[in-house]
Amino acid sequence: MLLVALVTCAASIIGSLMAGLPVFSLFGALIIALIIGMLVQIPMRAWFTHAAAKHAEGVGNAAALISNKLLRLGIILLGFKLNLDVLFATGVKTIAVAAIIVTLTIAVTYLIARKLGVDEHLAILTAGGTGICGAAAVMGLSGSITMPKDEEKRGRDDEVMAVATVAVMGTVFALAEIALRPFLGLSDAQFGTMGGASLHEIAHAVAVGGSAGDAGMDAAIIMKLSRVLMLAPTAMIIGAWWARRHPQPGDGPRKVPIPWFMLGFLVASVAGTYLPFVAQFTDILVKAAYLVLGMAMAALGMNVDFKAIASRGRMAVLASFLASILLAGGAFLAAKLLF
Repeated sequence: MLLVALVTCAASIIGSLMAGLPVFSLFGALIIALIIGMLVQIPMRAWFTHAAAKHAEGVGNAAALISNKLLRLGIILLGFKLNLDVLFATGVKTIAVAAIIVTLTIAVTYLIARKLGVDEHLAILTAGGTGICGAAAVMGLSGSITMPKDEEKRGRDDEVMAVATVAVMGTVFALAEIALRPFLGLSDAQFGTMGGASLHEIAHAVAVGGSAGDAGMDAAIIMKLSRVLMLAPTAMIIGAWWARRHPQPGDGPRKVPIPWFMLGFLVASVAGTYLPFVAQFTDILVKAAYLVLGMAMAALGMNVDFKAIASRGRMAVLASFLASILLAGGAFLAAKLLF
């Protein structure tokens, strides 16, 4: 456990440092930490398997525990990043547009994925990551879904596949939007709004908005944070929907798991916005959130099954790609007509 904690902490720190570099900034610290975890699992597992099979199993169990527990803590701490005053100051329009975009994107992505034969769990995680805020949304939604014990390993593979899918799609569409900017006929603020409304990771929205100057950057961040605001209610709704479709043995027909960490996310947002003595520590708490989430992502990467990704992930990528095209088109229309 201690070794895995040290390795994941190092991966998270390295991911944060690399995310500050020009090229890597488009991927974001969480995605880099996940990739490091995926790479480091190969020598670690080989080393421990050679020493003793039980040690190799211990590495997997420790990584799973760290990923599960730190995920929830990281999501709660991420709530301090969400300044409600900034969002509400932009009016109901931005939040209403974000709610519509998130709802339609999740529904459309899920339906496309299911039509392509993607299983329900991977489909809903991919849909959530595409519709809300990338890796953090995938992890948040995963935490609200209860999987049977014998399917937990497959569930973790689904998390990695969904995270990798939205990371690739976000990067591709960020570059495409920057390239298409001269032909779109949007003002700087409208272009930033489009980026915030259509791209998956916060890093993607910041990169696109920043290419249009300060006005574009501000608009992208406000719209993107409006989508992040949808994470908590979406996780609760999807958690309830999943529990009704997949009741666990011994559960009553009305029993629905409540993702308490999402309530913590909302409480952190309120505290960071309206309590002055908390607000002064917001930057530190947000940095701690990304450190903890980076560790969770690296731990998740250490347990990835590469064969499962190769065999089951291709249709999820296609579903996210098709949905992302529709999302970009809808975001363009919304920015052009409403902002």
